Amino acid sequence: MIKNKDIQIRDPFVVPVKEEGKYYLFGSTDSNIWGNGTGFNAYVGRDLEEWEGPYTVFKPEEDFYAENNFWAPEVHKYEGRYYMFATFRRKDNNLLGTAVLASDSLLGPFTPHSDGPVTPKDWCSLDGTLFVDEEGLPWIVFCREWQQVGDGQVCAVRLTADLKDIVGEPVVLFSASHAKWPTSFQHPRYPGQDNYVTDGPSFYRAANGDLFMLWASFINNTYALGVAKSASGDVLGPWEQEDEALFQSDGGHAMMFHAFDGALMLAIHTPNQTPNERPLFLEIEEVEGKLRVRAT
Repeated sequence: MIKNKDIQIRDPFVVPVKEEGKYYLFGSTDSNIWGNGTGFNAYVGRDLEEWEGPYTVFKPEEDFYAENNFWAPEVHKYEGRYYMFATFRRKDNNLLGTAVLASDSLLGPFTPHSDGPVTPKDWCSLDGTLFVDEEGLPWIVFCREWQQVGDGQVCAVRLTADLKDIVGEPVVLFSASHAKWPTSFQHPRYPGQDNYVTDGPSFYRAANGDLFMLWASFINNTYALGVAKSASGDVLGPWEQEDEALFQSDGGHAMMFHAFDGALMLAIHTPNQTPNERPLFLEIEEVEGKLRVRAT
């Protein structure tokens, strides 16, 4: 067994399987996620404290379309199979994009399902997540990198029913600066440009139908997690931003899930520095239509 303090992982994503009494933990698991990608590992546990593993769930073939930056694998059950949405830096143009992989088992092996990334080829895009709307139609929601647009964006576009391609053109849901809490930064490659990061969108549908989105950015160069709420209850929003970040202590790229005891949990990685990233699980409460970390 391995404890949380000994697991190096970014972008943690938890799949609870109540019938088994087990949690499946996925994430960016390369020791240097900024370099060569070797694949993705997963862990299996019963209490969010100790885990079995690592288990290799994806390993690229030699002709795979990417060799660097294997990031943010999410696993979703859809139409009877498991689909992994993960970000890769493609070889042909050196841009990031989110692709879809598939498996009949949570522990893989996951193999390419889409023909390369499904996000626009000439966009630098990352952290795609699956969203299924009230009509059962699938969407991918993802970030467009600040290097291309300055003010990082969160975008949405419909997926085909088989999750192999997109339908139509992406819609910008919001830019990072629409929220009050993130701060801009300068970069020597883009003199005079105020840059804002968007990372890791994920969704939570409350019991009353409210639709929340978690997403990450930076406050004075410290990684932080924010929350937006859809005024319409639909993926296209409009999205209303919380004034303050939900978590500001150098952690982010989050998702939410229900523990087996019913508690609403937040999974994040912290700190945001390689190789010290570790999974952190916090209990969340809904207070007057807003999400808050429960005081311990």
